[in-house]
Amino acid sequence: MKKVRKAVIPAAGLGTRFLPATKAIAKEMLPIVDKPTIQFIVEEAIASGIEDILVITGKGKRPIEDHFDANMELEQNLSSKGKLELLQLVEETTDINLHFVRQKRPLGLGHAVLQAKAFVGNEPFVVMLGDDLMEDEIPLTQQLINNFEKTGSSTLAVMDVPHEETSRYGIINPESEISKGLYNVSDFVEKPNPEEAPSDLAIIGRYLLKPEIFEILENQEPGTGGEIQLTDAINTLNNTQRVFAHQFTGKRYDVGDKLGFVKTNIEFGLKHPEISGELKDYLKDLAKDL
Repeated sequence: MKKVRKAVIPAAGLGTRFLPATKAIAKEMLPIVDKPTIQFIVEEAIASGIEDILVITGKGKRPIEDHFDANMELEQNLSSKGKLELLQLVEETTDINLHFVRQKRPLGLGHAVLQAKAFVGNEPFVVMLGDDLMEDEIPLTQQLINNFEKTGSSTLAVMDVPHEETSRYGIINPESEISKGLYNVSDFVEKPNPEEAPSDLAIIGRYLLKPEIFEILENQEPGTGGEIQLTDAINTLNNTQRVFAHQFTGKRYDVGDKLGFVKTNIEFGLKHPEISGELKDYLKDLAKDL
């Protein structure tokens, strides 16, 4: 069985939920306190043993490439001024096997993943979405890889969501629980209305897929929103080989909308060594006035 060595991070979306900020900056570069959201995803991949990462970009996404490139002028400036801690932070983003390819038309997540076919080749790989930051003792991507090493099958991460929010997610129809938190799935449904949702277990932005998914995506008809939906392709894959769902029980931060983004900044700020104390005092004072 081939080792999972590669990850794909789709980052070609227009970021319309964060306009006007995203008119001139990539959504994935919006910071959580002082670190771009996409860096958290890259760090999770590396912590999980991933060796090569492909970022699917689009128009206006050049700052992502610049962020992970060396900046000799900045590094020399920090070194000459003895700012070694900051220098270390800057250098951490450069020693990574990162690759980039453009999705020329916004035709959906499935179409974005299809752009990784040549990069992936005939290997299992992980898809990591930037709207979800995951926190657990064992990185979620590593959890999926651990499951793959036992089952040899594609596995998606899922999590309980409020029933009224099922229309925002791909939802699984669990067939049976084969071990604690690992489900056989009869089918996957893209963004069902709550009255039609087969469960409250939602796909949450981490997918470990076998390369057979690419042939399906190449022939996939547009689905919800007129786009090539990855969930639809996974449902087709499940007809010919098992696709499991792994229930994540750690902490998920949804940074895909304004409120989730603000909440995440507050929570990460409360854990940040430079500002946690002052931020906590500020929030206490603010609460008195509410």
